[in-house]
Amino acid sequence: MKTDRPIENLIAEFVRSRAGACEALVPLAGDASMRRYFRASAAGGSFVVCYDETLTASAEGEHQFLVVHSLFERHGVPVPLIHAADRVRGLLLLEDLGDELVEDRFPRLSADEGEELYGGILDILARIQSIQPDGSPVPFGRSFDVEKLMFEFDFFIEHAVKNYFSFAAPGSFFRELRAGFLDVAAKLQRPGAFVLNHRDFHSRNIMFRGASPCVIDFQDARMGLPQYDLASLLRDSYLRLDDPLFERLMDRYYRTARETGIHSMRRAEFDRLFDLSAFQRNVKAVGTFAYQSRVLGRRRYEPSIAGTLSYLGAYASRTEELSRLVGLISECAGGAA
Repeated sequence: MKTDRPIENLIAEFVRSRAGACEALVPLAGDASMRRYFRASAAGGSFVVCYDETLTASAEGEHQFLVVHSLFERHGVPVPLIHAADRVRGLLLLEDLGDELVEDRFPRLSADEGEELYGGILDILARIQSIQPDGSPVPFGRSFDVEKLMFEFDFFIEHAVKNYFSFAAPGSFFRELRAGFLDVAAKLQRPGAFVLNHRDFHSRNIMFRGASPCVIDFQDARMGLPQYDLASLLRDSYLRLDDPLFERLMDRYYRTARETGIHSMRRAEFDRLFDLSAFQRNVKAVGTFAYQSRVLGRRRYEPSIAGTLSYLGAYASRTEELSRLVGLISECAGGAA
């Protein structure tokens, strides 16, 4: 609904009608999100209000956040409660989970506590990936197909290589880079092995309800290889796990996911597709960080660029088709990869 009234006034009215007088309203910083979030203190407690313009334009039963929220909730995936929705104004009244992310809590935990936390998160991932398609276009009609993966690779070329790194090269360089990306995308398009993925399953999109992890920012869920979300979690741009913990978590996921039927791959094939998925995911993330920094002026994402690029060398050392690609990216980024 278009209106000239400040969104804060509309939110205060919305909160008052559902939870009593709105005593305070504080903007919250979303993680690279186009939605706007506010914490509302009201007579009925503390809530998070999401302002999402796409809610006003979507038909009943088609809004991505609401559809995936309902799906996850039905299958026991922990998500914030929705207390109320105003489709006309594009407002959602959500459970307030506080401010602590896995990114914040993990560094304060002992080694055993940190591994236990990540083990619980892997259990949540397995629950998501065990959800069977029901024919609904959202989220099951969307996937990490070649078109989607190449959109993300092209986004990296445009916003990271050409804009952020200001890298100029002959057309032959970009043709080779894109051809390599296309090869990776084609190898990741394996619909027979696809499962449901959260799509942004990392330490900034997992909060806490008490001591238990709770998943947020799941509206872009789609079908893809099980390695996609696993790579997002274990090769996280925001929270780097040490190698021994990474290996133990990889082993745990591989065994339990195979035993529960999420995948049927032998370990060598699984690891190779993990490296390809992690490479694609990290490259996509760098493109996003570059866009957020240079186009939207959100400079807080810049520190994550070098750390994310630093993952790429290990993939190249184990996966032949990535060796040349990582070399090209390193040339663009001044040796950072």
